[in-house]
Amino acid sequence: MRYKVFGLLIFCLINSVQPFGNGKISLACDTMTPSHKTYTTQVSMPPYRVSASSYSFSPGDKITVTLLANPNTTFEGFFLQARAVSGNNLVGSFRVLNSDSQILDCGGVMGMAVSHIDTTKKYNITALWTAPHLSGAIHFRATFVQNFRTFWVGVESPLLSFFSNSNRNANVPNVPNVPAVYALSTNIPAVISRASCGINKVCFSVPTDCDPSTSNNCVFMSSSPISPASGGGYQFDISGPSTGYVSIGFSDDTQMGNDVIYNCVVTAAGVVEVQHAYSEGKSLPRVLTPNNLEVIMTSYSNGFIQCSFISRNISIQNPFQRSNSNNNSLYYIFLAHGTSNNGQIQYHGPSGRFSSSSRIDLLAASNVTSASSELDPLIKAHGALMLIAWMTTGSLGMILARYFKVTGKQLVLGKAIWFQAHVLLMVLTVCATIASFVLAFVKERGWSNNLSTHAIIGCIVMSLAFFQPLIALFRPSPQSSRRFIFNWFHVINALVIKVLAVANLFLGLQVISRTYPWMPEVMGGFFAWEALAFISLEINAQMVKKEKDNYAVNGNQKSKSPAKNDVILLFIYLCGNLAFLITLLVAVGRS
Repeated sequence: MRYKVFGLLIFCLINSVQPFGNGKISLACDTMTPSHKTYTTQVSMPPYRVSASSYSFSPGDKITVTLLANPNTTFEGFFLQARAVSGNNLVGSFRVLNSDSQILDCGGVMGMAVSHIDTTKKYNITALWTAPHLSGAIHFRATFVQNFRTFWVGVESPLLSFFSNSNRNANVPNVPNVPAVYALSTNIPAVISRASCGINKVCFSVPTDCDPSTSNNCVFMSSSPISPASGGGYQFDISGPSTGYVSIGFSDDTQMGNDVIYNCVVTAAGVVEVQHAYSEGKSLPRVLTPNNLEVIMTSYSNGFIQCSFISRNISIQNPFQRSNSNNNSLYYIFLAHGTSNNGQIQYHGPSGRFSSSSRIDLLAASNVTSASSELDPLIKAHGALMLIAWMTTGSLGMILARYFKVTGKQLVLGKAIWFQAHVLLMVLTVCATIASFVLAFVKERGWSNNLSTHAIIGCIVMSLAFFQPLIALFRPSPQSSRRFIFNWFHVINALVIKVLAVANLFLGLQVISRTYPWMPEVMGGFFAWEALAFISLEINAQMVKKEKDNYAVNGNQKSKSPAKNDVILLFIYLCGNLAFLITLLVAVGRS
């Protein structure tokens, strides 16, 4: 008898402890309250929030619901429902998007609620809710279990308003005014975050470890696998500051070309469109029919783009050929942002693209690090040659031709020394420009259909610089009546090349100045220094001319001109010039 009583007590104790660790809590469908004996729900403000990808709906709409913990907070269990404001009835149906959640049966209908499957610590959970044929407002309600003793019941999302398909207002904002206790420090919608990175999903961001839910300067992507039972594939979240697009790419190598790409693009209507595309070489990616793409959420607010979607198949294969490539889960990941034109992405430039340092397994949660940002040696050589050509040799050659025809009139090999020096320096300038152009051409592996402003100006400078010495070979003699035509053309073309080259140096330094952001300012200092040198030399030349006129005798014979300052000014200018040049060359070498 004693053993029977003991066994009965054990049986009662076992039945009094419900196995809620596995999330099978359909019996809580009505109250949403855990049966944690002796412990009651918290009445303090919960460190969790419930948000939705849209706060208006029509029948059949699919809305992503996100359960999100505040920073440095987690939850072990949860219970999510959608309820009508009028009548408090359960409405709609859920589909799970995370491997650590499940749908439950409430009132004999499967999919009316979502819960956890174990008690591992969670930072966020997303689920997909399908709106029913309902004509009233609803809200999402959730129970968060921080631990067995601490839990909050009935944490509500903002209301979701009903709009019929016939009168739906496209301008209804996607993000409501969230109560201050839940508000973030920015105006960024709190849908995509860094929570659970390296735990349940692969994350890649620039700057490293930034969080798009708290920073408005975070280019971010995450990937989490979807279980085969839910259709397989991956859920991707993309976020970044841009008025054009943010995109991710998956590649067999570190070079763009023959890659699968997903773009979140702001269209002409001001809404975000998710595009599935394929890149071929350096041309614009070709947009594909999104057969295996399911868009969960898109948002564009305050110059910040966010989108979340599911791709059922991202294997890299050219859809326009019959050859297959990498067909597993290992890829180099690209992350890019730039401008768009009526929904068509534009070239992002070198500063707008980042890549992973190695192949990434999308099935293994991790935090991805960006590949080394060190400049390619060819680009370093390209920049160094252009700096030498148009900061020093070109400038010095132009100064000698303009201000040293008298000082340098001594003959060398039958020509004035200023002329010989001018020709030598300008030939070096043209050769350096051609070599620099070839290096850039080799680095980019040919022509691109999307040339940047820097590349376009570079092509113009290259063309004009190439023809300048060729035309000089056919110049008329000094006694020719047509000599003035050559002189004017030669001078004007040189000035155009100089202005364009200096402007392009500014553009180039801005592209590579992430390591040393002061490089454009140094270039500005050089420009001011060069302008000061030209002004000083011009003033000195006018003073010399005036003094020579004052010492003129008999109209033909002139007395010896006073000592000129042009050599001293040239020396001072050259010292400053080399200081600016060396500073920039060192910065480029270390970038």
